[in-house]
Parts: sequence; structure tokens; C-alpha cells
Amino acid sequence: MEIKAEELISSEIKRITDKFGKEYLDYSDIMKITGLGRDNARAIMSNIDFPKIKIGKRRIVSVSAFVVWQFTNEIKR
Repeated sequence: MEIKAEELISSEIKRITDKFGKEYLDYSDIMKITGLGRDNARAIMSNIDFPKIKIGKRRIVSVSAFVVWQFTNEIKR
């Protein structure tokens, strides 16, 4: 059985959105999803390549952008 990337991404977006009940994530949500500590989660969200949205000092990321970013960065490794 062949699994398509689009299906994996779509199901992961739905899973995270359902679990957290929101469409945008902050650094504490990233910590919970990835298992990273506070400093590492903030460092990821400060990275220029990370698809964040800045609202004042706050950084958030849409669930869909995060999942695509996570998926493409895991493939590169």
C-alpha cells in the first residue's frame, strides 16, 4: 500500500487541529508536539526559515504551515 505525502499531511493537520482545538500554535504548543524544551521551541520559532506570523512580540504558526514545515524538514535529514 502506497501512502501519499498529501494524505499524511492532511491527516496530521486534522489530528493536531482536533487535539489542540485551534488553527494556530504558539511556542508552548510546539513544545508539546515536538517534546522540545522551551528554549529550543523558541529557537525554532525564531529561525528565519520557520513559517511564523509575528503579532507584536508574539509568534504563532498555522497548523498547516507547521505540519508542512515539519514534514519537509524531516525528509531533508
